[in-house]
Formats: sequence, C-alpha cells, structure tokens
Amino acid sequence: QVQLVESGGGLVQPGGSLRLSCAASRSIASFYAMGWYRQAPGKTRELVATMPITGNTNYLDSVKGRFTISRDNAKNTVYLQMNSLKPEDTAVYYCNAQSQYIYWGQGTQVTVSS
Repeated sequence: QVQLVESGGGLVQPGGSLRLSCAASRSIASFYAMGWYRQAPGKTRELVATMPITGNTNYLDSVKGRFTISRDNAKNTVYLQMNSLKPEDTAVYYCNAQSQYIYWGQGTQVTVSS
C-alpha cells in the first residue's frame, strides 16, 4: 500500500504564492507518472500538472506560466509551486501517483481570497 501525504495548502491573497508538497511512502521513481489534480466545490476533479518518468510535463492551460511541478527523488517528494494565484485556483489539491495502480493523497485545501 502506498501513502501520499500532501502539505503546504492554506489561505493566500490573490497574486500570492504557495508550494505544495507530496511525500510518498516509497520511491517515486517506481511510478510511471506523478501529478497534481484539484477539485473546486461543485466541480469535477481536473488535472493541474503531471510529470511522467520520461517525457514532458503537462499543465492545465489556465495554470501554464504560473505553476511548476517538480520532484526530488531522494526525498520521494513531488512539489507544486504556485505563483500569481487567482481566486479561481481555490480548490482541494490532490497528489496522484500512477503505476500498475493509481494512488491518491487525502488532499490539501488552497484558498485564494482577499
């Protein structure tokens, strides 16, 4: 069983920044891809950013140029740096890991409000 634990969410003003972390209970190099999703109230969960073990990273169009996904294999951790945050970025953010199975974290709340 794999555990993914997110952290770093919180309340931030528009234009601010947050960095989310996702710590995995085993080597993230064993996954085909790691990613971040989000779900706003009343909306379906959507892909924010994904980083395959090979190939290019992909981003939701609305976050391109503002968000950056990265990984630290030595720490088994994936990050999502979020800059120039907007109120429409408010959501619960989930970490995702894909291998033979798909694993999810418990989510971390991000609220962008003045």
